[in-house]
Amino acid sequence: MPVDGNKLRASIPFFRDIEPTLIDRLIPYMHQKNYRKGELIFLEGDQGNEIYFIGSGSVSIYTFDKSKKVILAFLREGEYFGEMALMKPGLVRSATAECLMQTRLYSLRRTDFQLLIENDRNIAFHLLDYTMDRLRRANQQIYDLTFLNVRSRMIKKLLYMAEEYSLDDSNEFVIPVKITHQQLAEMVGAVRETVSKVLQEFQDEGLIHIQDKKVQLLNIRLLKEKLSEEV
Repeated sequence: MPVDGNKLRASIPFFRDIEPTLIDRLIPYMHQKNYRKGELIFLEGDQGNEIYFIGSGSVSIYTFDKSKKVILAFLREGEYFGEMALMKPGLVRSATAECLMQTRLYSLRRTDFQLLIENDRNIAFHLLDYTMDRLRRANQQIYDLTFLNVRSRMIKKLLYMAEEYSLDDSNEFVIPVKITHQQLAEMVGAVRETVSKVLQEFQDEGLIHIQDKKVQLLNIRLLKEKLSEEV
């Protein structure tokens, strides 16, 4: 399917920092594909040679710790993933990517991305900054799973999602994606029964409200105070 350059720039912040003439040269090498909810983009262990940009929809990135599913990230419109495949030939995917809803993706092969970098070295630095930020988050997640209890991990995850999706510093916020108890359990490395119990505690304490699988944070400042007390 042909890629619309204007739509690409509008939906993917990464491309707004690139000269329009360079984008025009890049577009013939890009591929657009629509995915259904629940459709797999790639599996952990697959050969990796493409980076993906989310034009619309959302994607779950996850792996397995023994038999337990661990969600590493929920990605939304404007974000990209699979960038490690661009760093070195022969690398395999370190996680699985699955669409959470109907999703439009743009993909670019490693060889074509290298051609882009040859014309604009700043693109490589931009990608490196983003990748380093992800590595820092991954290290923090490992620390949290090792040293924090489930309640603290859940507070941190809810605050992180609010920070990711919110456009202001309001004390209340509704996380705009539907999250099941099972998905939240997979995000914090816990069993669903424990997560359901802690979510009920949060509601009883007036910290959150859940309706139609959407979580509303009722008092972000108090959640931060609770986290400070427990860590």
